[in-house]
Amino acid sequence: MAIRYRAGLAAAAALTLAAGLLTACGDDNNSGSDSGSGGGTKIALLLPESQTTRYEAKDRPLFEAKVKELCPTCEILYSNAQQDQARQQQQAEAALNNGAKVLVLDPVDGAAASTIVRLAQSKNVPVISYDRLIQNANVDYYISFDNEKVGKLQGSTLVDKLKSDGKSSGKIVMINGSPTDNNAKLFNKGAHSALDGSGFEVVPKPDFFTPEWKPENAQSFMEGQISQLGKDGFVGVYAANDGTAGGAIAAMRGAGITPVPPTTGQDAELAAIQRIIAGDQFMTVYKAFKPEADKAAELAVALAQGQKPTAPTTVNNGSGDIPSFLLEPQAVIKSNVKDTVVADGLYKLQEICTTTYAEACKAAGLQ
Repeated sequence: MAIRYRAGLAAAAALTLAAGLLTACGDDNNSGSDSGSGGGTKIALLLPESQTTRYEAKDRPLFEAKVKELCPTCEILYSNAQQDQARQQQQAEAALNNGAKVLVLDPVDGAAASTIVRLAQSKNVPVISYDRLIQNANVDYYISFDNEKVGKLQGSTLVDKLKSDGKSSGKIVMINGSPTDNNAKLFNKGAHSALDGSGFEVVPKPDFFTPEWKPENAQSFMEGQISQLGKDGFVGVYAANDGTAGGAIAAMRGAGITPVPPTTGQDAELAAIQRIIAGDQFMTVYKAFKPEADKAAELAVALAQGQKPTAPTTVNNGSGDIPSFLLEPQAVIKSNVKDTVVADGLYKLQEICTTTYAEACKAAGLQ
């Protein structure tokens, strides 16, 4: 069944936000004193890196499109920190000095980003913690997915697959995300809740976290694990996202491991969907980027115009309970590609089923 975008939002919250947005756009021209050349309110979007393809390919254009739809005169100040916390600090300072009325901040380092929040607060500029949770800071809103649930979904889907293949024990190599990304810690916690006690052994100990989420770092780590464990010394791979999964699969392919043991992922990247169709990657987690980016844009426009939308839940970030909007993730495997990422318009069949993957698509019933 195709995903229906569910943000877990109460109807009252949605109505409150919608009403606020109507007022916001109607009042936009009244706030021109700090405007750019277009005379519109400035909203800063600060993304953390481009190693994960979703940020430039999905989050940025979706956010920008929604802001322009809601508030055509608003100006977006966009920056990507390229995984450099100091650069993100500088980008935030530049946006504030340029008159940004709201910061939508996806932090490189969730703990260090508290400095940016304090600076914004000193200028009475609200901050939306986007996708990754900013820690120990009084941010105004948090918009993301239930990230422990993402990890649990990855882990439980992997365990179910292994057991359906007749395996009840063996080693699972765990490749976590960046140590500076709070989401990576939540994915890890959720994964352990499914893997620990499943009968499978998670290796190595202590857990490995992939510096900067880089696929090449995951690949190097996996090569070391293959050397240590042997080509048949593990039954599955928990990879925290599609980039680390791609690195791990490259290492296994390079070592001549065929077939590749079931390997998890996250973000539903096009390359990962193609690997799933081809049988190289077992699953990914689809986090519908459009409702996340849309909700962030709606909040940003409302906040820029002095509105205070109601959130349906809260998440504690060490500083307090942050008003939060949490969306639902979904596992994608070969059998439901058409009913998820294709049905939702994330990819067209022709994008997935290129010449290289034509036969695999035919075998999977996609052509």
